[in-house]
Amino acid sequence: MKLVEALKCLQATPVDARPLSLHIVCGFTPLHLQTFVAAHVQAIAPSRRVVMTSGLFGDCLGNLERLAASEPLPEAAVLALEWPDFDPRLGLRNIGGWRPSDLADISATVASQVERFAAAIARVATHVPLRVSLPTLPLPPVSYFPSGQSGAFDLGLRARVLELGALAAQNANVALVNPQRIDRTSPLEQRGDVVSDLSSGFPYSLSHASALGRALAELVVPVQPKKGLITDLDDTLWRGLVGEVGPDAVTWDLDHKSHGHALYQQMLASLAESGVLIAVASKNDRAVAEQAFEVREELSPLRQWLFPMEISWGPKSEAIGKILEAWNVAADSVVFVDDSPLELAEAQAAWPDLACIRYPKESDAQLYALLERLRDSFGKASVSTEDGLRSQSLRQAQVFRDQVATGTADVDNFLSKLEAELTLNYATDPPDPRALELINKTNQFNLNGHRYTEGDWLAHLKSSGTWLMSVAYKDKFGPLGTIGVITGRYSNQARSATVEAWVLSCRAFSRRIEHACLAALFTRFDLAEIAFEFQSTAKNGPLKLFLRELLGREPDGPFTLSRSAFESACPTLYHRLKEFPQ
Repeated sequence: MKLVEALKCLQATPVDARPLSLHIVCGFTPLHLQTFVAAHVQAIAPSRRVVMTSGLFGDCLGNLERLAASEPLPEAAVLALEWPDFDPRLGLRNIGGWRPSDLADISATVASQVERFAAAIARVATHVPLRVSLPTLPLPPVSYFPSGQSGAFDLGLRARVLELGALAAQNANVALVNPQRIDRTSPLEQRGDVVSDLSSGFPYSLSHASALGRALAELVVPVQPKKGLITDLDDTLWRGLVGEVGPDAVTWDLDHKSHGHALYQQMLASLAESGVLIAVASKNDRAVAEQAFEVREELSPLRQWLFPMEISWGPKSEAIGKILEAWNVAADSVVFVDDSPLELAEAQAAWPDLACIRYPKESDAQLYALLERLRDSFGKASVSTEDGLRSQSLRQAQVFRDQVATGTADVDNFLSKLEAELTLNYATDPPDPRALELINKTNQFNLNGHRYTEGDWLAHLKSSGTWLMSVAYKDKFGPLGTIGVITGRYSNQARSATVEAWVLSCRAFSRRIEHACLAALFTRFDLAEIAFEFQSTAKNGPLKLFLRELLGREPDGPFTLSRSAFESACPTLYHRLKEFPQ
């Protein structure tokens, strides 16, 4: 992004858009970095109006320490560290000595500053989501070593700063820019601007300021990861046509120059274990394809994650439709990988929102780019217990639906024998990242489609009268983990509560969990009524169906439900409840 483009982006923002407050912390003049961060955030979140603030010039640590006590707090803060923030002698604007006798003192100063920065980052992150970039500029020629040789001095400085990053990264409210990302987008020799640094205190070239601004902005407003990947088999998961050469002859190894397929399999297994749904859509003889998974032991670790496997001679678009239905996931949350441009085009025509990616079987270099793209498409900041349960719970949900479908005459009898248990957790401190993740990625059973930034969410949880219910579920088919979140505000005097957000994972449908959650709310807070900030969206059909069954009509906006009306419409519930705190 050019500077003029950044300025136009900010100027085009409607003045009445909901503000998104950001604070930039640095030791240099924020100048163009502030502009680029704001513009890139604005481009990612066009419905918001970015409002940027900054601290005092030359006092990065002090600015960070003061931020924790500032009022009002921003929704997020950006910390751009450079070497002078750890010792002014590591910059160009301060003359403090580069003699060999000074190096030990510089090392000691950096070590002390690292400790103070670590403490300040931890304090700020308890109140504000913090996005951090470690030094991106090269060290100045302080050491007596030639530029082509590293020594204990410069390696020690880098090690201490990396230790700071590793420590900060353990905090769920802190995210760090990946240096490899900056290395790809901003060549080292083009990052600094000595003239600008000495004349105005801004050390970056415009191109580097834009690259760093974009990297920080993508951490401030992260893109929601995709939910599922559908893969072809022949010449994609393995090299060769299994129906022609047989299960023993398809390859994925160095000897057959097909090792790229092994790397692809490795990536799929990694994605699956982190909660990504993996399915197969292949034109093949089903028995032959399944035999490959039986006789080739190397495929066993991956096979456990593949669900469903749609293998037939029908169109790939039909197979994809069956997979999306089994997952209960929209096409815009899914990636389809196939080696055939024709198959990709056919799938894209049927599912325009599907991300269709060609497997580049002829190029290992392009294969590596594919692996990076997949990691970006599905990347997340942490892996939860629920992520490991997702594939298994979908299989269990299919068994559940099949049994309900075959016994529709006696659903209550079936539900009564499920041994269902709900764990309702009302704690808000420390915040459970799973709750925010569910709210921001759930579309179908979603009260209004409202999304929260991390700063929004922290502020919401700290507000007076706010309550939160996180819902975990298990039954005789196994655990589903945390599958629901309800939050809002409570009025003790009026014996009423307002539900501002309510989501339930599609894996938990048809178990009357939504009824049990409302019953628990009425009881726990002794409510006479609950107000719901409902809003119809293009995707929350399952929520609207539930409300239609509960209310006898589909509301056209916010509505209120009395306790008596709910109890008269609520079916029999068979869940055993555990509530925390008591």
